Amino acid sequence: MRMTTHFVNEMELLHRDILSMCSTVEELIHDAVDGLQNGRSELAEEVSSRDREVDKWDIRIEEECLKILALYHPVANDLRRVAVVMKIAAELERVADIAVSIAERSAGMAEHGAYPMPGRLNEMTQEALSMLHDSIDAFVEQNSAAARIICQRDEIVDDLNSELIKEVVDVMKRRPELVEPSLHLFSVIRHVERVADHATNIAEDVVYLVEAAIIRHPRLHR
Repeated sequence: MRMTTHFVNEMELLHRDILSMCSTVEELIHDAVDGLQNGRSELAEEVSSRDREVDKWDIRIEEECLKILALYHPVANDLRRVAVVMKIAAELERVADIAVSIAERSAGMAEHGAYPMPGRLNEMTQEALSMLHDSIDAFVEQNSAAARIICQRDEIVDDLNSELIKEVVDVMKRRPELVEPSLHLFSVIRHVERVADHATNIAEDVVYLVEAAIIRHPRLHR
């Protein structure tokens, strides 16, 4: 039986909520890394405050999804759509938490003055954020082919992660007085890498939505 017009309308509203939530999360990550590179320690409190806005999005989306499940009892693809919306909201909420952690690390680094910032950190951040944005686009368009490409792009961020970590370790070896800020930066790099991981999770959820195929643990399906 086809879902009612009310169900369709409510799912469209949820899609818009997810887009708004993702836009806010992208801004948080961008601002947090910008604060790191420009020594803007005051951004930590601002990012933390906006994280609470994302938490509210997450709660509202979950409540709406549970209401839809109770009212319409969706099955098959419609049920997967509701489940995936809940999972995406949770992934985005975790990325917002990562932004807070980056901002806090940025504030910690600012206390130590100038630091030889890795040139490719911005490239890594932009790639991770691009993956996040594109994964949401793939969800809205229900494009599993695009989602699979996003999963492959995670290797780009992984390679940049390894390169940047080596660079930070080299700084610590050459300049022992920079060990403490280097540890903050080490954490920031790992956090950015986690953004790409969450984007990959969303892309995998899109594949599940469209193809009803779970690709998260490929070795279990061989």
